[in-house]
Amino acid sequence: MTTSLEAQSRKTQLINLCQELVRDRPLILISNRGPVDHQVATNGQIHARRGAGGVVTALSALTQNVEFTWIASAMGEGDRKVTEASENASLRSTIPGHQMNLRYVVVPRRVYHKYYNVFCNPLLWFLQHYMWSSPYTPNVDAAVHDAWENGYVAVNKAFADAAIAEAQSHDKPPNFIVHDYHLYLVPMYVRQAVPDAVITSFIHIPWPSPAYWLLLPSYIRNSICRALCHSDIVGFQCLRDVRAFLETCDEFLPDAEVDYKERTIEVDGQKVRTKVYPLSIDPEELRRIAGSPRSLDYEDRLKPLCLENTIVRVDRLEPSKNVVRGFRSYHLLLERHPELHGKVTFLAFLAPSRTRVRQYQRYAEEVDRQVQEVNSTFGNESWQPIHTFYENNYTQAVAGLRLYDVLLVNSVIDGMNLVAKEGPVVNTREGAIVLSESVGAHDQLKSAALSVSPTDIEGTMNAMHQAITMSAEERRERAAKLTEIVEQQDVTQWLTDQVNDLLSLN
Repeated sequence: MTTSLEAQSRKTQLINLCQELVRDRPLILISNRGPVDHQVATNGQIHARRGAGGVVTALSALTQNVEFTWIASAMGEGDRKVTEASENASLRSTIPGHQMNLRYVVVPRRVYHKYYNVFCNPLLWFLQHYMWSSPYTPNVDAAVHDAWENGYVAVNKAFADAAIAEAQSHDKPPNFIVHDYHLYLVPMYVRQAVPDAVITSFIHIPWPSPAYWLLLPSYIRNSICRALCHSDIVGFQCLRDVRAFLETCDEFLPDAEVDYKERTIEVDGQKVRTKVYPLSIDPEELRRIAGSPRSLDYEDRLKPLCLENTIVRVDRLEPSKNVVRGFRSYHLLLERHPELHGKVTFLAFLAPSRTRVRQYQRYAEEVDRQVQEVNSTFGNESWQPIHTFYENNYTQAVAGLRLYDVLLVNSVIDGMNLVAKEGPVVNTREGAIVLSESVGAHDQLKSAALSVSPTDIEGTMNAMHQAITMSAEERRERAAKLTEIVEQQDVTQWLTDQVNDLLSLN
């Protein structure tokens, strides 16, 4: 196990690298969701609080130790009001410990709606997670074409304008780091205005094969590929996504020169490198949360639900997480192994997600039906096979991760899936992980996890049974290896790799 001293030493080295980076060029980070959320109180006063989301959490080492500017959407009325009230385009974060400036992109609400609620989430997110049923969906109608031009393109241009204006306020061309699928077009617009900038793009979600991109009109997919190729580096979660991106550009950009060995693409006079940066967690911070009084209180409440064997899952309640198949596999486990009745329980921590989207509503209903079927088929007065927690309560979920004998992570596909990394770090029972081969975390954890195909209900059932019946020695060895992998390839390493690559381009 990595000691606190070793972890702190690595963080210090990262901070020194980041400070070296910003000495040469200003740093500008760009993402849809920002690190500060301004709330308007009933008395009209505006209060700032830390923003939520994976990008914000992953970049906390930067926000607290490095002078830079973060450009993000004005998400609510509070963000809009502080922007209107500010005499400068950028404002200082008022969150204690933050050393950065904020620059909000304000667009008309109808434009943002088209960008986010018509194009980004219902179209790109579903496409990149292979979630379409192609005989029926998607239906790219006039509303989608309009949402591309008057939503996605418009908002990307607004972000680029803010980035260009920020760049022009500095003496040297900046380092830009652009995050995720909301902002694929930004690198091209910025490159055209600031040709000497260093631009990296990091994509948090999967990149599907060229055949799946054919579900989008050619001018949309081609624009996305070409715009991303104006970056110096495009980063992905795993090698599978890098390969798919190279193939996609090869397929849809006939003037591009793709080098599969070097993993580079040359087009429009720009050479872009593709890199693998597996997103990770901060083990020290996670252990702090797990050991907090609030978490320990949740743990005490959960312990009476645990039996000889406790299976746990922690997920957003959405179709890509494959919750229904997980419960079907558990149903099969109880059917095939009656000796486990009364000796195993399943704790499912399921955070509601996109509750206004009809596909998500239907999926949540299907999950609930599956839970009721398992409990009514096998449960009795003294034993309930499944306990569900439908709430967005991260601390409670962390407490649950401490108690698993088996952690089930069987997503259909995920860019990474940090739950698979959080579990081993806080678990107290030397638990095993049943892990889908199609999540990004599988690349790093497969040597110590029990691998399954996400659609294989029979195989997932067998893997859960193997985990339950595994010898104590094998469990201990696997759990120790999982922890070691996560600690060595933590979020500090994720950031360090990117900063080193940026420095090499400066």
